[in-house]
Amino acid sequence: MTTPLSGQLASFAEQLPFALDDFQQRACQALENGHGVLVCAPTGAGKTVVGEFAVHLALAAGRKCFYTTPIKALSNQKHNDLVARYGPERIGLLTGDQSINGDADVVVMTTEVLRNMLYANSRCTVRPFVRRHGRGALSGRPHARCGVGGSDPAPARRRAAW
Repeated sequence: MTTPLSGQLASFAEQLPFALDDFQQRACQALENGHGVLVCAPTGAGKTVVGEFAVHLALAAGRKCFYTTPIKALSNQKHNDLVARYGPERIGLLTGDQSINGDADVVVMTTEVLRNMLYANSRCTVRPFVRRHGRGALSGRPHARCGVGGSDPAPARRRAAW
């Protein structure tokens, strides 16, 4: 059963042309309350709304965030969607062949780009970003997992599962 919306979730939901499903509402409320969430639902169920709400929260709080997708076409599409909503000055894009406004408040990128930045110990974006803003990246789709650590003697680059 859904409850009345309040706070940032209410202002975000007002912009949507549909009502939030119960799982979307609960996940978004958890995010607004400072919790991390993992949303697992069938394709087309509306998981992306939760990621878009995380972007909304970051911007409303004056924070930055990364939005990852598994392939360039989805990164380009999400970049265009977010630019239409928030403006080109607030949204960037990093893929294997494009770099647009990489210092923007929200940077859309492929998981491969984020993965390479993490494994390369990129000083220019990821590590300072996490230190300054206390948050990591968010993913629009639960499509990748990285095994870093543990007793596996294989190098980190071989432990990543795609």
